[in-house]
Amino acid sequence: MAYKISDECIACGTCIDECPVDAISEGDIYVIDPELCTDCGSCAEVCPVECISIDE
Repeated sequence: MAYKISDECIACGTCIDECPVDAISEGDIYVIDPELCTDCGSCAEVCPVECISIDE
């Protein structure tokens, strides 16, 4: 399953550099493309506000 970013996202950019497949897009709230996400969890590990979780 792909990860998703919740509304608590502060758009800090920390997760973008961690994604090995460039699945994260910038914006007011960042978005993870579920087609590209490999479920590695790197983004969730570095998120300072813990707003990234598995999309169930």
